[in-house]
Amino acid sequence: MYLRNKLHNPPHVHAITQDFDAPFSIATGEIMEGEFPPKAQALVKEFILKYQKELLEMWKTEKYAKLPPLR
Repeated sequence: MYLRNKLHNPPHVHAITQDFDAPFSIATGEIMEGEFPPKAQALVKEFILKYQKELLEMWKTEKYAKLPPLR
């Protein structure tokens, strides 16, 4: 997450792999642009929706917090 919310809306996170970097909407968990492997997209969406409240709070306060991985 790049925390520059006043200049960098809508709220989103960047998912990064060795070959891909794409923004995902915190509101929907959907990829906003670019390409990302389908299985990885599903995991990113699951993570975002699970921690949506926490991610939005980080976006608003511009304070990072470590979130647990998916199980």
